[in-house]
Amino acid sequence: MLGWIIRGFVIVAGFVASWFVAKDAPQFGIMQMAVILFLVVLVVAVLAFWPERWTHILDRFRKPRPR
Repeated sequence: MLGWIIRGFVIVAGFVASWFVAKDAPQFGIMQMAVILFLVVLVVAVLAFWPERWTHILDRFRKPRPR
């Protein structure tokens, strides 16, 4: 499962890096790694600063079933 997430990051990073550097350029791997690092930091920041009020809205959909 973690491999799928990392593979998704690598695919997105390769796509974004190809906007700035040719795929056969020696700097492509470095640019791709920089984009992956930026994406990971972005995901961690979104998870860390997730507003609490959004969590309450999402919890409304998971109402407990009556017994």
